[in-house]
Amino acid sequence: MALDPATVRRIAKLARIRVTDEEVTRLQTELSGILGWIEQLNEVDVSGVAPLAGVSHQRLPMREDVVNDGGKADAILANAPARVDHFFTVPKVVE
Repeated sequence: MALDPATVRRIAKLARIRVTDEEVTRLQTELSGILGWIEQLNEVDVSGVAPLAGVSHQRLPMREDVVNDGGKADAILANAPARVDHFFTVPKVVE
């Protein structure tokens, strides 16, 4: 499939890419080549090929929904500049 310069400029505009007139001719050749490869892929007979496996048909393993504190308060607060019990302390910023 051959693209005309107007189509290349429209594609560049939609992609928000500024192109010069010299670049339009180069991009016209490159994009036409890419579309040619896609046309070749469309010619392949895939009628006997099963679809690839995907994750959409699988259910994710479920785990028990348990609320906990993680038990890591001391490790988390080990490098805190200031703390009270198991909480960070910060300076007051509102009078």
